[in-house]
Amino acid sequence: MADELAHPRAFFFDRFGLTESALERILGTAAAKRADDADIYFEFRTAESVSLEEGIVKRAAKSIRQGVGVRVLAGEKTGYAHTDEISLERVELAARTATSIADKVGGSASIPAIVQGERHDLYPVVDTPVATPLQEKVDLLSRIDVEARRYDPRIINVLASIASEERLVLIMRADGRVVGDVRPLVHASITCIADDGSARQSGTYGGGGRLPFSFLLDGDCAMGFVREAARQAILSLEATPAPAGTMTVVLGPGWPGILLHEAIGHGLESDFNRKRVSAFTDRLGTQVASPLCTVVDDGTIPSRRGSLNVDDEGTPTSRTVLIERGTLRGYLHDRLNASLMKMAPTGNGRRQSFAHIPMPRMTNTFMLAGESDPEDIMHSVDRGLYAVSFGGGQVDITSGKFVFSASEAYLIEGGRVTRPVKGATLIGNGPDVLTRISMVGNDLLLDPGIGTCGKDGQSVPVGVGLPTVRVDGLTVGGTEL
Repeated sequence: MADELAHPRAFFFDRFGLTESALERILGTAAAKRADDADIYFEFRTAESVSLEEGIVKRAAKSIRQGVGVRVLAGEKTGYAHTDEISLERVELAARTATSIADKVGGSASIPAIVQGERHDLYPVVDTPVATPLQEKVDLLSRIDVEARRYDPRIINVLASIASEERLVLIMRADGRVVGDVRPLVHASITCIADDGSARQSGTYGGGGRLPFSFLLDGDCAMGFVREAARQAILSLEATPAPAGTMTVVLGPGWPGILLHEAIGHGLESDFNRKRVSAFTDRLGTQVASPLCTVVDDGTIPSRRGSLNVDDEGTPTSRTVLIERGTLRGYLHDRLNASLMKMAPTGNGRRQSFAHIPMPRMTNTFMLAGESDPEDIMHSVDRGLYAVSFGGGQVDITSGKFVFSASEAYLIEGGRVTRPVKGATLIGNGPDVLTRISMVGNDLLLDPGIGTCGKDGQSVPVGVGLPTVRVDGLTVGGTEL
């Protein structure tokens, strides 16, 4: 078997007394019993979190979780079993259970071989964030609290947290391939609460990626997060109720790409299209968006939160063009759905942990920059809404309908950004919104590293991005009387 990363392999084999020949036998037995494919996924995760509230570090926790999952594929059927005890006996039992679940009579799916892409080394972190002493994280939280209160006396409370992890994974496949990965992740989140005596508002900001803890200290990074959270909170105190109606909406660059992720990205995942429940089913090669729109999913951007060297099936991640100048070009595939749709895997098979089955998921999804100057976009709008950041939202993947709340938004009047507004919601249909984009800015920005995507009860880290875009005729829900 090929050994692509020695460290995870040595870790799992030496620590748990595994042998390559025994695992090969288990995989071979599982794959031979009327199955099309099988794999074993080992995971060892160390996570640490520390949080501050009311000027006091109130919680610090560290956890270790380990386990193994065995998957057996037979046509459209998937058998999956997992255990948190890593031993040959437990792996063999899980393999027998998964084989029994996936057992079928007749029929076969040709599972494609893993695409031999260029080997990635996207996050060469020497000291993973969990290796940083806890006291350094506590000290940073204390400095965050001081900086936030210094920003404005109306900041009455600060909630801040730092989460870090190191995840070792090893994937063994029935086709004889062994793939390992060491995945660091760090994230800081700050919420500032402001009170002026008549109203209370909050602002939240943060960031991170597959980086060492020192990333938060470089170039005043963490303090920049603090000031942004405080700015949002103070701004919200001054905001007036948002108007309602159909209007032109300008989406700001960066985090507003979450609307693209939710309202459009999920509909481009291959499982929904194979099951024919997506608004984009059977639309490859057709015009689905404005010719100004090109949307990609790219899991190969160094150090990004949504990036991976390989996905959770051992396939190298890639840059997948989903929409090119308005034309639908592709879907996001794991190995199973790619085989059933007779397409190639794209490196988007992801899972939350060893206890979960992999499925098609986004990595870093964003719209490419256009040619318009952002100021020209703003000047082109006589009356509308400028949405800079979003909070919660709801999406129906089948229809593409969505409702998103804007956590920071402004009125556009006479081509100028004027007063901040609160309570604005954007209501629409994802595929329809793509056709209403009339200008795309040259200022593509990726989010600071805060995204977490949920699907079928599983959560994974992701990235989003967007340039400034103008959307015509979008419904805005407001609170103005």
